Amino acid sequence: MGHMISVSEKKDFLKQFLNEYELKRRECTWLLNYLMNHDSIMKYVHFVEKAAHTPKGLIISAKGVDQLPFSFHKQYHVTTDTEKAFHDIRLNHTEDVYIELHFRESNRYPPYVSVLEENPFVPKNVELDKVYDEAASFILTRSLTDYRKQLLKKEIDRALDERNHTLFMELLEELKKLDR
Repeated sequence: MGHMISVSEKKDFLKQFLNEYELKRRECTWLLNYLMNHDSIMKYVHFVEKAAHTPKGLIISAKGVDQLPFSFHKQYHVTTDTEKAFHDIRLNHTEDVYIELHFRESNRYPPYVSVLEENPFVPKNVELDKVYDEAASFILTRSLTDYRKQLLKKEIDRALDERNHTLFMELLEELKKLDR
C-alpha cells in the first residue's frame, strides 16, 4: 500500500482471484470480468478496505465467508443490484471505483495484499476514537442516570407507603434534578 498500482497488476490479480475463488453471485464475476477487459476503466479501480466509506464502492463476497454477496454504495445510496452498479460504472467510466473483496484469509493472500490501497475516505483512528469515546461516555452517563432514576422511584414509592412526607419530598427533588 502506498505506491501506484498499475492496470496490469490489477488485471493479473483479478484473473488469479477469479480462478481461485467462486463468488456468491455470478453477476459479480461478470462485473469483475467487464472491468478487467476495459483498461480505461481499470485505471480508476482501487482495491480497498471499508469501501462503503467511498464515493463509489463495490463490496463483493466469495463463497465461504459470512458476508452479503454484493452491495454497491454511491454517495448515500446503497443497492444490492449488480446491474445498477454495472450501468453506473459503464456510464461514468472516469469515476474512481473502490472495491472491497471478502474471501477466506484475504489478509494473508499475497496477490490481494499487493494491490490493496489505503482508503482515503475512512476517518482517521484518532477522530474515530474520539467519536467512540464520546458515544461511550454518553451511553454510560445515560445508563447511570436511568438506573439512579429507577432507584429513586422505588424509594419514592417506599416513602409513600411509609407515609414519610419529608423523605418523599427530598427524593422527589432529587428526581427532578436528574430530569433537567
